[in-house]
Amino acid sequence: MFKNNIIKVFSVILIVSILLVGCSQGPANAPDNNKPNDTKTNNPASANTGEKIIRMGVSGTPKLDPAVGTDAASTMAMVNTYDTLVYPMKDGTMRPQLAEKWDVSSDNLEYTFYLRKGVKFHNGDELTASDVVFSAKRIIGIGEGFAYLFKDLIKEVSKVDDYTVKFSLNKPLGPFVNTLIRLYIVNEKQVMANIDKSGSYGEFGDYGKTWLLSNDAGCGPYTITELKQQQHVIAARFKDYWAGWENKDAPDTIKLINSSEPATTRTMIENRELEIADEYQSAENVAAMSRIPGVSVGIYSAGGVQNMMYNNKKAPTDDVNFRKALNYMYDYQMMTKKIYVDSPQAIGPVAAGVPGADKSLEQYSFNLEKAKEYLSKSKYADKLDQFPVEFLINSTVPDQEKIALSLQATAESLGVKVIINKGPWLSIVEQVTHVETTPNVLCITVSPSYFDAGSMLKSRYHSKSIGTWEQAEWLQDKTLDGMIDNAVSIIDENERYEEYKKIQEYILDITPSGWLVDLVKRSIYQSDYVYWPAAESAKEGKIVKVPLGYSLKFSEFKVFPEKIKK
Repeated sequence: MFKNNIIKVFSVILIVSILLVGCSQGPANAPDNNKPNDTKTNNPASANTGEKIIRMGVSGTPKLDPAVGTDAASTMAMVNTYDTLVYPMKDGTMRPQLAEKWDVSSDNLEYTFYLRKGVKFHNGDELTASDVVFSAKRIIGIGEGFAYLFKDLIKEVSKVDDYTVKFSLNKPLGPFVNTLIRLYIVNEKQVMANIDKSGSYGEFGDYGKTWLLSNDAGCGPYTITELKQQQHVIAARFKDYWAGWENKDAPDTIKLINSSEPATTRTMIENRELEIADEYQSAENVAAMSRIPGVSVGIYSAGGVQNMMYNNKKAPTDDVNFRKALNYMYDYQMMTKKIYVDSPQAIGPVAAGVPGADKSLEQYSFNLEKAKEYLSKSKYADKLDQFPVEFLINSTVPDQEKIALSLQATAESLGVKVIINKGPWLSIVEQVTHVETTPNVLCITVSPSYFDAGSMLKSRYHSKSIGTWEQAEWLQDKTLDGMIDNAVSIIDENERYEEYKKIQEYILDITPSGWLVDLVKRSIYQSDYVYWPAAESAKEGKIVKVPLGYSLKFSEFKVFPEKIKK
């Protein structure tokens, strides 16, 4: 009987794969590269205006407030409009940025940063220590976004003089300097001049959150000129950027467009109305667009893992054996070759390229015998038909549907019913704020906030991050919380990494999630007139691995509009 089920599941997966490949090319009237394209609404030559612009597709409108946003589009916007005390290098080290240098006390509880002089905010104000103090207290006070990196850690942040800031910690944190790439510095005077006094933060009103929905108060290379919700964000080059503009070919304008629909994206790429496509296009659409003359695939990594997040508080995924059974139902080989091209199978909760990852963990495999074994051990073994699994996917990410359909077919052969539901990203973010509305399974990529395994372990599995899109497992494991808190406090890297390995082994044992691939991002871009540093490195066989958003620092790009072919 079980052998018949195996034959059945492979047949279903094969049929699903064929259907998906056929339909993923877009609707019947989508442009076809193999015949004359008479469906274009614009002539490609019309894009040759001489303007140095980069237009990129994103999923959702970026959150511009650096104390609120954490997703890919938001971090991309922040990296380009704000600046930080330090800056992440490709080798994982930190270079001075707004801070020229820093000192660390012998007990690793005090960090003193010495600021550059003459740094201007976009409105012309000079950046001083007061702005750094305000920015730190603001993100901690609001308690959203990357606040989890600093809340309960920073005891006090104080102004020593106009250009010196001191951070006092409650306890040591080995990679503290690394975390500061997420402390974006805002203009205190400008934010306070635009607060809504009826807000919930006492004398700070709404802390300027309403104003910062569509404005920026930064000192980064670009300044926001327009935001239209669910449409786009436009930013222009800040001429007085403190680091200067030695890169004369950098774009004058950047435009982040909320668009990931396959046919629309392909048409915009063909018409040269989009310089970079979003990272969520299907493998088939990426392959199709890569055949357009003058277009290439940009490959880079933010150290992310494509996770299957299981609600550990909802039946049947509240059972560890059921979760392990699910992990044996994924066709990992198919995913690495057909869906997430260039992405190796994940080794566990931390991507192999992130410092502190345990590369010795035993990987799961596509094994129906093992899946059946663990199902028989679960408390739902005799009543699988009574507990369907809700699999919620992002409606704008076609590849997630392929994974869901494949799992559905496999699970059905083993007596498990998988119900597939779709929703837009903002709806998913809202659903995971409550354990009751969080589905059994979510497919979400999470990248470390900074390149250290502790970042991923804390954002993914510490109880402080429950109710966010980064942790839909609702794990709430006090033992694990203590292990993570202890590990990240270790200053010596080698010692810290050894503790990280113990944590990863513990997580593998309790299996709160599934780990599909170490995601290598693939985005189509106009390579004949856009120079993308990370993509160029990939062409040389070196995939750039930097924290989320930093591969898309547009002031480092080059645009040559004169090379646009008519």
